[in-house]
Amino acid sequence: MVIIDGDVDDPKAQAWMKTVTDGVSSAGGELHGKIDWWGKRQFAYPINKKPAGYYLVAEIVTAPGSLDELERSLRLADDVVRHKLIRLPEAEAERRGMAVTAA
Repeated sequence: MVIIDGDVDDPKAQAWMKTVTDGVSSAGGELHGKIDWWGKRQFAYPINKKPAGYYLVAEIVTAPGSLDELERSLRLADDVVRHKLIRLPEAEAERRGMAVTAA
């Protein structure tokens, strides 16, 4: 999940979907489905003195540790308010059809 600053323009916020897609591709991973664009949402509490942000959620299939460069670029980007990368448990990944079999 990535939360983009609510003060940026909508097209610029949506351009982050391509940035995430390109980062995943360069890391040797792939998107499972397409990026889920939630649009602009109100925060439960102000984050960095901002009341709202654009949310996008991506399900990614890739090798462990391969997204370090993408995470670094998200951490350094001024437009990104928050981001979170999580690893699904094996059972949940299999249920969603995202499990990677060892070759």
